[in-house]
Amino acid sequence: MKVLVTGADGMLGSYIVRELLQRDFAVRALLQPARHTGTLDGLAIEACEGDVLVRADVLRAIDGCDAVIHTVASTDIWPARSRATWQLNYDAVVQLGEALLERGLSKLVHIGSANSFGPGPRHAAGTEESPYTDGRFGLDYQDSKYAAQQWLLQQHRERGLPVSIINPTFMFGAYDSKPGSGSMIIAVAQQKTPGYTRGGKSYVHARDVAVTAVNALTAGRNGRCYLAAGENLSYREAFRLIAEIADVAPPRLYLPPLLTLCVGALGSLAASVSGRKPRISLPMARLANTDCYYSNQRAVGELDMPTSSLRDAVLEAYSWLREHGYLEAEGARSAATQGLR
Repeated sequence: MKVLVTGADGMLGSYIVRELLQRDFAVRALLQPARHTGTLDGLAIEACEGDVLVRADVLRAIDGCDAVIHTVASTDIWPARSRATWQLNYDAVVQLGEALLERGLSKLVHIGSANSFGPGPRHAAGTEESPYTDGRFGLDYQDSKYAAQQWLLQQHRERGLPVSIINPTFMFGAYDSKPGSGSMIIAVAQQKTPGYTRGGKSYVHARDVAVTAVNALTAGRNGRCYLAAGENLSYREAFRLIAEIADVAPPRLYLPPLLTLCVGALGSLAASVSGRKPRISLPMARLANTDCYYSNQRAVGELDMPTSSLRDAVLEAYSWLREHGYLEAEGARSAATQGLR
């Protein structure tokens, strides 16, 4: 079986490619033109440059493939409302789904977001049956991912689109060349995190998500979503774990909800005037005070999802970031990471 992986050189995509190769799948990687992260160097893949927003590129990429794992997405939450976010998270998914139906491929595994389901506290973590509630935050990232998921499920019901959806929570791992989630590790390691807020998240090893996505190629039920969740930790607990691995003091200052909301409101106001991305916006502050916990029971039971410890995920991420210069001073890091972005 030949599998096309979109966004193959991103953090999750890099793990997915390696998992596919380990199982002797043929891999075609759809890569953004003129972008080189170095995360796939030396791997036996067929590289294909193209834009997921260009129909001809998508058709050329999927021709000759049996299945697609789609990882491309914008996770930007600033600006809160962004047409570019909708183009990448919704328009590209629609175009890929239509192309898949046109060419008659056997499977699409779409990487969605856990945010497409309502979260819960630890004792009642969100599941695939929890209705979407993140519309209240006013962020196109969450709204566009949810809309794309709904479109895919509708196409399955109405046109038989063979799609399974993997909904990861907050991922840590190697190959984070942007960096994305690694920014949290860098901030704590460099002691630039001022404190912790009331809320928390579900954290998962990106490798576990990759294994689950590859398992879904053959074991995933069409028209079904799977929350790829991990350990549910408060921000205080997560920061402590990162600090322990980085061998630094953890953030000790508690930032109460009212304070963070006021700072977020001021950040959003200042950004609306200056046009610069705020360190914290009002939606970010609201999220930081929310318990965003999820259950992986379905993914473990139906897709044999691994459950690596968060410590292993953070250690792997931290080691990769350190090896590639992301934990050095800015000037040194820029020189050390030439070609990684």
